[in-house]
Amino acid sequence: MTDTMNVLGRPLELCCGAPRTGFYRDGFCHTGPEDSGRHLVCAEMTEEFLIFTQRVGNDLSTPRPEFSFPGLKPGDRWCLCAARWQEALDAGVAPPVILAATHENALDLISLDDLTRHALPVG
Repeated sequence: MTDTMNVLGRPLELCCGAPRTGFYRDGFCHTGPEDSGRHLVCAEMTEEFLIFTQRVGNDLSTPRPEFSFPGLKPGDRWCLCAARWQEALDAGVAPPVILAATHENALDLISLDDLTRHALPVG
């Protein structure tokens, strides 16, 4: 997975190590055939997004110790399912994106323009 690229055509960067994110819980938005949810978009959680995603059936705020999941709060970074991020965009509550840590395959579902418009400043 070391040759994985981000949406900018560069090597994929770490999204978040605490809490450890990604489908493989390696801190990166890596994907593979078993990742049916396509956890590709590195995003910084907002209160609005966390409320939205809970309302549509994916509670990311509540800790789930049985899955070693601490629950997310605003400011945490997490690899989101690309389709959920697009759904949040359509609802006007898309969280900001870290382009360098967003997997290139996100572009199969989301336009680079939309991601760029919601990108956090670098640095």
